[in-house]
Amino acid sequence: MRILYVVPYTPNLIRVRPYNLIRALSERGNQVTVLTLATNEAEWSDAAALATTGPRVITQGISRLRSLANCLTALPTAMPLQAAYSWQPALAERLVSLTSNGDGPYDVVHVEHLRGARYGLRLLKARLSPWPPIVWDSVDCISHLFQQAAEQSASRAGRWMTRLELGRTTRYEARLIRRFDHVLVTSPVDKEALLALPSGKSRPPASITVIRNGVDLDYFRPAPESVREEATLVFSGKMSYHANVTMARHLVEDILPRVRRSIPNARLLIVGKDPPGEIEALGQKWPGVSVTGTVPDVRPYLQRATLAVVPMVYGAGVQNKVLEAMACATPVVAYAPAVAALSATVGKDVSVAENAEELAGQIINLLQEPERRRQIGRNGRAYVEREHDWNTIAARLEGVYQAAMVRRA
Repeated sequence: MRILYVVPYTPNLIRVRPYNLIRALSERGNQVTVLTLATNEAEWSDAAALATTGPRVITQGISRLRSLANCLTALPTAMPLQAAYSWQPALAERLVSLTSNGDGPYDVVHVEHLRGARYGLRLLKARLSPWPPIVWDSVDCISHLFQQAAEQSASRAGRWMTRLELGRTTRYEARLIRRFDHVLVTSPVDKEALLALPSGKSRPPASITVIRNGVDLDYFRPAPESVREEATLVFSGKMSYHANVTMARHLVEDILPRVRRSIPNARLLIVGKDPPGEIEALGQKWPGVSVTGTVPDVRPYLQRATLAVVPMVYGAGVQNKVLEAMACATPVVAYAPAVAALSATVGKDVSVAENAEELAGQIINLLQEPERRRQIGRNGRAYVEREHDWNTIAARLEGVYQAAMVRRA
């Protein structure tokens, strides 16, 4: 198939979904052209690196100042700031040009995220003939995430911002699922949330398919058990993300003290880029807590940790931090929302708790039972090998494309 894949941010090892889907689709023999944006030299380098894996990559620059201006322009309107943030007219015109002036015909156009949806709407406005089906990958239901954040975020600024965005995002997503040929999400929870959005008297929604995230099983691999460090917990992710801030604070303030009362040498590594001041302060104030900031490679931290802990208070979609830890055979202890999008068996592949006291108890038990935690780690690795291989997921995505093409024909 000839696939035009529009991503409003540069696919890379952190933005794992587009990066790995694009690679897998290319490796499976599809002709993939990627349209994407870059804001700095590192992202231009990421785009060039992606091109070496097989796809044709066309990159358009966008400055932070431009994104800020987009948001300020959208503020008095009904458009969500998320939808405005990544708008670059030059990329939109390149999209229309590619699909109408001889570069096509493309079999399908894939547009990612709420930030990218506006490019899909621009293509609809162009009224091309022939008109390729447009598949919108919502990834998560953002209004569902904002509803949770407005109520539960540990950040006052985060609660204010999500409340500002919630109403306009709800209305915008309800419109989007009725404009495109097919819609994708990463979890059944997000599918249900999209279908529950108020629709008024508009047309019925498009078909919505769950395409889960995968994990690079060659990149994230177990290390010899001998490298595991004693009583070491790890929490990983992009630390500027409000849901991760809430998780990190909850873990440090409510869970770790309970663990250290029974296991005084227990320590926690908070690993990930862009930690705000309130997260950096945790490493200075609380004993046993280290905040790494940006690291060149997260794998050694996952491979050396005794346990990975994911006390997700709120969030959406599939938690990549869970899949990456499981792929490294690091046992995962989590709240139920962190694994709700998975088909993993609780108690066998992953350990799940309902509150801080229960989670701390499970951490203590696993730290004291090495053979049991090693078995959970092995089971977790076997689970992701069965269910979250990117090649298998790309094959499912090809099926969605083919169905959209048949309906359009």
